[in-house]
Amino acid sequence: MQNQHREQWATRAGFLMAAIGSAIGLGNIWRFPYIAYDNGGGAFLLPYLIALLTAGIPLLILEYTIGHRFRGSPPAAFRRMSRPAEPIGWWQVAICFVVATYYAVIIAWAVRFVGFSIGQEWGDDPNAFLNGEFLQVADAPGMISSYVAGVAWPLIAVWVFTLAVLALGIRGGIERANRVFIPLLVLLFVILVVRALFLPGAAVGLDALFSPDWSAILDGGVWVAAYGQIFFSLSVGFGIMITYASYLRRRADLTGSALVAGFANSSFEILAGIGVFATIGFMAASSGVAVDEVATSGVGLAFVAFPQIISSMPGAALFGVLFFGSLVLAGLSSLVSIVQVIVSAVQDRTGMGRLPAVLSVGGATAIASIVLFPTDQGLYLLDVADHFINQYGIALAGLVAVVVVAWLLRRLPAMQAHANETSAVPLGGWWRITLGLITPIVLGWMMWDSLSAEFAQNYGDYPTWFLLAIGGGVAVGAIVIGVLVALVPWKRERNAEASAGTGPDARDGGKH
Repeated sequence: MQNQHREQWATRAGFLMAAIGSAIGLGNIWRFPYIAYDNGGGAFLLPYLIALLTAGIPLLILEYTIGHRFRGSPPAAFRRMSRPAEPIGWWQVAICFVVATYYAVIIAWAVRFVGFSIGQEWGDDPNAFLNGEFLQVADAPGMISSYVAGVAWPLIAVWVFTLAVLALGIRGGIERANRVFIPLLVLLFVILVVRALFLPGAAVGLDALFSPDWSAILDGGVWVAAYGQIFFSLSVGFGIMITYASYLRRRADLTGSALVAGFANSSFEILAGIGVFATIGFMAASSGVAVDEVATSGVGLAFVAFPQIISSMPGAALFGVLFFGSLVLAGLSSLVSIVQVIVSAVQDRTGMGRLPAVLSVGGATAIASIVLFPTDQGLYLLDVADHFINQYGIALAGLVAVVVVAWLLRRLPAMQAHANETSAVPLGGWWRITLGLITPIVLGWMMWDSLSAEFAQNYGDYPTWFLLAIGGGVAVGAIVIGVLVALVPWKRERNAEASAGTGPDARDGGKH
């Protein structure tokens, strides 16, 4: 078991499908459209494009290169780069555990809403239906007092499917699933967008989304929003791309793959913006109100605003199935990639085979998700955990990783040389400048901006004790677990390094 061969993607297209599937998630559909609309409309695309070129794609290339160079999950890759850096990898694994537990339950909601769409079972008040009849949300945050079976059973189904895909391996499970997911997702969403464009009032919504407010780009908050959107939508900062790249063949076009994945993700976001705002324009026109009165994002957009819109349009059932079906596919492809980080880390750490690793750590993640979130406190837990693990988990871990690699270890030149060995698009000095200077400054600025807002007012007006217990618990807990697990000695590292060709000789004796 100790010298087991590392799995590989069958083809570059298979890797790209999986990487794009990981990047295209729920946030592309329910977050980007509103962020763009709320931050200058068409003018937002300028800082968004600059953020993609100066942070998103450079970070993708860095993570691909780390995974490919050191051929391991985040803990193994950072350890092989420099042993003191290993806690960053385990920190990212802990973040993936937290994200996976609540991300799965949103997919479970979408599964149920596919069925609800057929008869528009949310009735005249989708908000009351979501919070009352469906989720049975408690009146205030507190202790769990009831379990919601209507959320639990689709959640169990989501986890059974996810673990089955992972158990089948990189080629037989993840690659094959994404070869189906991504084309099907694009097909469903294109049909949805075409249908939305022919709705009365669609032009009003598109005008609201794309009319540029050029004065907005002088606002620093708009640039923070642009970099934040790029950072969170590309699945960088929590080890997914390091893990996926570790299964690439020795000869792999790292920079070309990053460019394809980055632009594919952004193209889908713009497509989602067109579909969502054409639909919102229909709602505004049919209700006789302004677009800003119906525009929203997140859970409110997907499970309250869209059901209301679906009920008032011709062909409601088909449109609902397309929309919520797209959410399910986008969510599943991302969830598989998140849990794979945990499975891969445990395999590298223990030498465990894939099936036992999936059943043990994947199963533990599923149990935590099934116990905590189909409850009357589930929505509160999800909202707070998501906010804190994104702001002070993923973004902070990304900032620390960049600072450690670029400033403390000074490994950017070696990473650049490795990427250039096998890539069609060579990296120049611009790549080191963006990662060594622009990305740390912007991520640091995002941290400061977010902390300032945190101290000015409690997030979501939740009680302080709840924010500290749940939000602080997941954010600080991920760091503590990362450090503690990294302190446990690796008994099989020498064999693993020899098998992967990343031992000290390979690291230091080469031309890097």
